[in-house]
Amino acid sequence: MQTLLFDEPGLIREMAKPPKTQLLKWIGNKQRFARKIVSFFPDEFKRYHEPFLGSGAVLAILAKAESIGADSFAPLIEIWQTLTRRPATLKQWYEERWHFMMNRTGKAGYEAIKASYNSSPNAADLLFLCRSCYGGVVRFRQADGHMSTPCGIHKPISPVGFSKRVDEWHVRVKGMTFVQAEYRETMDRAKKGDLVYCDPPYSHTQSILYGAQSFSLKDLFDVIGRCKSRGVFVALSIDGSKRSGKLKCALPPADGLFEREVLLDCGRSMLKRFQMNGLSLEEEVVHDRLLLTY
Repeated sequence: MQTLLFDEPGLIREMAKPPKTQLLKWIGNKQRFARKIVSFFPDEFKRYHEPFLGSGAVLAILAKAESIGADSFAPLIEIWQTLTRRPATLKQWYEERWHFMMNRTGKAGYEAIKASYNSSPNAADLLFLCRSCYGGVVRFRQADGHMSTPCGIHKPISPVGFSKRVDEWHVRVKGMTFVQAEYRETMDRAKKGDLVYCDPPYSHTQSILYGAQSFSLKDLFDVIGRCKSRGVFVALSIDGSKRSGKLKCALPPADGLFEREVLLDCGRSMLKRFQMNGLSLEEEVVHDRLLLTY
């Protein structure tokens, strides 16, 4: 398998201009690296599929009509569906909860909204919580699935600021379809000439994600193999190395599944800073792998 470093000259194609802002905060968000990732996509492909949607950073930089964004997490997908169909409702959800939190001295309001979400998971509460929780690290307890992230240290952006983000992202996702589905279902629908980009939970860092505890990378490799056999292009972001390259994150045997491996420098680990009470650790530089079947 050919291994490439992103810094090598001549590898980057000019891509669509990235969004100016994030819509959602989400652990593993690829907002800062989306253009790097997209630069390694095939020059030509048919439909784009993203089965682990999360914050949608890569999907947004492509801004390709008829793309499919999917995730198994129903409240998250409802946010994306509302963005495409009723952006004013998304703005209203955020504004109502922003005022509720501000009128209850911040932290108390945040905890009330989190309790509302945990009692009945829903898109409206999740939208605000992911924008206002500590470091955007949306984590869930394995025992009961409840969101457990405390309130962030900074005041959430204003409803006016969030409204502008909704407007920008609404245009980005025009003509796209968002569905609640397991990744196997989404990827098995991809046809010859389509492109699938996978950004699954990372085994070394993201076991706190919703549903991540039962995720199997080996099973994903099996599905990728089926895609490759019928002519679907697949790009996979996955653990690379931690602690300034001293720890190489192990992967299951790939048996010739991937043709290229690209290493992307992701900088300091936000999750590690969260776990270490906000400290920025010099030894916690993270590299991701981008594995390509083409």
